[in-house]
Amino acid sequence: MGSDVLPLSGVRVIAIEQAVAAPFATSRLADAGAEVIKIERPEGDFARGYDDVAAGQSSYFVWLNRGKTSLVLDLASPEGKARLADLLSDADVLVQNLKNGALDRLGFPVERLERDYPRLISCAITGYGSDGPMAERKAYDLLIQAESGLCSITGGPDEPARVGISIVDIATGATAHAAILEALLRRGVTGRGAAIAVSMFDVMADWLTVPLLNHEGGKSPRRVGMAHPSIAPYGVFEASDGALVLISVQSDREWRNLCDTFLGKRDLGTDPRFATNVARVANRAATDAAVAEGFARRTGEEAIAALLRADVALAAVNDMAGLAGHPHLRRIQVGTPNGPVSYPAPGARWKGESRAYGPVPALGNANRGGGDD
Repeated sequence: MGSDVLPLSGVRVIAIEQAVAAPFATSRLADAGAEVIKIERPEGDFARGYDDVAAGQSSYFVWLNRGKTSLVLDLASPEGKARLADLLSDADVLVQNLKNGALDRLGFPVERLERDYPRLISCAITGYGSDGPMAERKAYDLLIQAESGLCSITGGPDEPARVGISIVDIATGATAHAAILEALLRRGVTGRGAAIAVSMFDVMADWLTVPLLNHEGGKSPRRVGMAHPSIAPYGVFEASDGALVLISVQSDREWRNLCDTFLGKRDLGTDPRFATNVARVANRAATDAAVAEGFARRTGEEAIAALLRADVALAAVNDMAGLAGHPHLRRIQVGTPNGPVSYPAPGARWKGESRAYGPVPALGNANRGGGDD
């Protein structure tokens, strides 16, 4: 970034973490300039073994651990506990997603953290929180997708489905990241630390507010695949060459544009069966059939061109090959123990600033004096 100071420069983070949720949060802190010391068991974060597709290393680990150092500690040993206490004395943030209550059993309950380290911001990530009937259950991403009801509104009509990424872990990590930043801002004013608790179930329940309110309002959502439950036309259509295009008509004006410019049937724009979104949803089959006719007489390229002329929102239905070659994909390159790996850049861009991203640590690189492995 040249002479610019990174936003979290000088902030020290201790991360007792594994898997995805906590590492997501701390990777963003590291991106912003924080010193993140990742404490690993002697066998390492188990996410190191999830796959081997990133230069022979785990895609999850390479994505979520850039810019950190790895310190191997046996926290069950007196030496490990003493080292952790020493690290916390000079830390600003502690992030951990150990099993519920594990840090307490190691001798570091919240009460001790607040007493011994009053400026420390601690953030505990758990599946179901520290109390309640399911607090002691193990919790992983897909388990929470199922338990929260997310799977019930995902997929096609025939059966529930998993969201294709670790959406619960990522959402939880992003929530933790935001809460930590809030706590840092407040500490700058008050000098006080904070004890933050983030539950994967709570995060997902929050994100499911709209379908929950629909259910409680008597309109329980149904799975409709790549259609929208309350907007029409909003779904995937097939062109004459087999290309799949997703369109979204968000207003009655856009519907009239679609009828006039794309379908060549201006009268459909004011037909009482289709003139309003409520009517189009009630007559979804007929609405979709009318739109499908417009696609059937065009190739995918021709359909996209005509839709753009009609000012209709659209997207190609891509796969990962489509993303890999996408003209809008921005990439970063990150050093790893096995060589550089390229993958998508973080979403936020700062005007006039560019960031360099630190390397992914080899297990225990901090035990050997750190450095770029």
